[in-house]
Amino acid sequence: MRRELDKFAGYAACKSPEALDEETRALGILKLDANENVYGPSPKVKAALASFDDAHIYPDSCQTELRRALAGYTGVSAEHIVAGSGSDQLIDLLIRLFVSPGDEVLTATPTFAMYKFFTELVGGKFVAVPRDDEFNLVPEKLIKAISKKTKLVFIAMPNNPTGTQIPVDAVKKIIETGVPVVVDEAYYEFTSQTLAPEIDNSPNLMILRTFSKWAGLAGLRVGYGLFPTAVAERVDAIKDPYCVNAAAVVAAKESLKDADYLMGNVRLMISERERLFDALSSIKYLKTYPSEANFILCKVKSRIALQIQVLLERRGILVRYFNSPQMENCLRFSIGRPQDTDRLITELQRIGEM
Repeated sequence: MRRELDKFAGYAACKSPEALDEETRALGILKLDANENVYGPSPKVKAALASFDDAHIYPDSCQTELRRALAGYTGVSAEHIVAGSGSDQLIDLLIRLFVSPGDEVLTATPTFAMYKFFTELVGGKFVAVPRDDEFNLVPEKLIKAISKKTKLVFIAMPNNPTGTQIPVDAVKKIIETGVPVVVDEAYYEFTSQTLAPEIDNSPNLMILRTFSKWAGLAGLRVGYGLFPTAVAERVDAIKDPYCVNAAAVVAAKESLKDADYLMGNVRLMISERERLFDALSSIKYLKTYPSEANFILCKVKSRIALQIQVLLERRGILVRYFNSPQMENCLRFSIGRPQDTDRLITELQRIGEM
């Protein structure tokens, strides 16, 4: 085994409801820890999967029909599009394509943990530029940190786990440096802010998206990238041939056919996000950060966030706990339905009275 991986910690995934004891599960699990879509997939997806009869056949390794449908959805021609097993796989492939041992991957932190995960896995150096006190990316600081060893810059737009957004014009300034820039638009449908129109004019721009959030397909693992054709060809060459399973392809295509229905659910979540923000802001021991995604981050004041997370879990509510540099004593709450918000706020108020 590679000795340099002896101290590799891996990724701390969210706790599965199956891992909880029977007494807790009997309360009815409210899962608000993984930024999942509580409304689930389109009814058309459920119907198509119910009649799915091709599990014994390998899927199209080129995802031809899915890429054609994505071209219509994104306005970017199919030759620029590569599908993958979630956008996580595409992050992995881009880093393996660009980064050799000792090369640098640059981003503003805190941000999505998989950028660091895959960088360190290939022996690259992860360079973190701290965000400001409100978790905003400062473009000038990021540009200043670019060196001759910088092979990739990752920008989450909006950012996970903070929910903060960066203006398109600020991203364009970073793209103008000429360094390869990956813009992670996992929450694009919640913002409608995108760099997709720049793909044809920016040979160093790459964009990642996913069906996990807006389309409710987190369990099927399907994402895609919008790349310059030279990058798309190389990524396609190094990815495993059947990386998007046949059921996921069916679900993604049906989702695109029913985008209006799914965007209706997105609008419900955006509305509920605003209501949850106001409710969380009224709780004295929480500092709430504005979000453009489907979750809200809070800093816990004068209390221990881990204890609150444990208390909520005992009451059947799963939320995400952070205690990493720049995110000490924080909790993140995914957006649920109105009744989910009511249950969460009631329990947080009870905790405040303890």
